[in-house]
Amino acid sequence: MSVALITSMTLSDVPAVGVVERRNYPVPWSDGIFRDCLKAGYLGFLIKQHQTLIGYCMLQIGFEESHVLNLCVDSAYQRQGHARKLLAHMETVSVARQAQMMFLEVRPSNPRARALYEMNGFNEISVRKDYYDTPTGREDAVVMAKALVA
Repeated sequence: MSVALITSMTLSDVPAVGVVERRNYPVPWSDGIFRDCLKAGYLGFLIKQHQTLIGYCMLQIGFEESHVLNLCVDSAYQRQGHARKLLAHMETVSVARQAQMMFLEVRPSNPRARALYEMNGFNEISVRKDYYDTPTGREDAVVMAKALVA
């Protein structure tokens, strides 16, 4: 198996990212949301293997904090450490840009993602009621945080 490589996302990557997003989420982000994030200066990263897009993430960095906005690994490539690798990359970038805390939201209905975050040092700090759209209504978000300073 070859090593998966992480690169920066550009606007030209958005159509391929959108395909993976729609394949993996019942209520996906639109291509326009990804474009708007990149145009706003948020950081997008891709993880590829043999030039095949297997996952991506979107990160917002502000004053002393970063926020994971989206993290997805295509279903055929899950459980191989790719999400952990993307998460570690976002943490490294956040620390390099002087972020001291990293935040994210996760669906309670996604226990595998929540376990990933907990195994990587994130702790639940609150709940946002009715945060996520679902095919049948709304779902809360568990807000998690991790201190980045040593």
